[in-house]
Amino acid sequence: MLTKKQRDLLFFIHRSIQSDGICPSYEEMCSFLGLHSKSGIHRLINALEQRGFIRRLPNKARAVEILTLPEERCPTRQIKTMASKIKTVVNDNAVDIPLYGKIACGTPIEAVCNPDTVCVPSHMMGRGEHYALTVEGDSMKNVGIMDGDTVIIKRTETAPNGTIVVALVDGYEVTLKRIHVQGNQIALIPENESYETRIFDADRVEVQGQLVGLLRQYH
Repeated sequence: MLTKKQRDLLFFIHRSIQSDGICPSYEEMCSFLGLHSKSGIHRLINALEQRGFIRRLPNKARAVEILTLPEERCPTRQIKTMASKIKTVVNDNAVDIPLYGKIACGTPIEAVCNPDTVCVPSHMMGRGEHYALTVEGDSMKNVGIMDGDTVIIKRTETAPNGTIVVALVDGYEVTLKRIHVQGNQIALIPENESYETRIFDADRVEVQGQLVGLLRQYH
């Protein structure tokens, strides 16, 4: 699953190669994405390469080969199709929403795109697009979010300070934490004394959603 910035950068590179025959410079990429640091571009390029969308050619400056685009990758297509076909069931009292996979509540892990669904009571969600993730870890246990829980997330790119969000770090690590933004820095705050607050430059963190509900299964 690509972030918006990763996707925008990938298609910017693709269009530039098609029209000019050369990959844009880091300065041009920064200008296009509105970033102030080349390090942010470097992290996005690394994430695209790790996911198999691009390949950097050795011993050549500004040499990048596009290997594939998101529409050609089955998981992305399935997720988009699923998100567009959220349907109402059980006499309009519940809906099926995408279940994308696992999210860490401890050490961040890479997001797993799992094109499945989960049935959620409609009263747990308001307007907008929603999706579900399975929790791994115990870093949010003090607010009742436990390992194995299913969290319901409203898709958004912004969230107020103090809310619990899905945060993507450096383009590939995803975690569920309380967020606090101050200036050009973002703090991701756990709810467990065993874990430390992590602080990042703002361009290293993308909000991908805000927690709105939780499901738990008792065995």
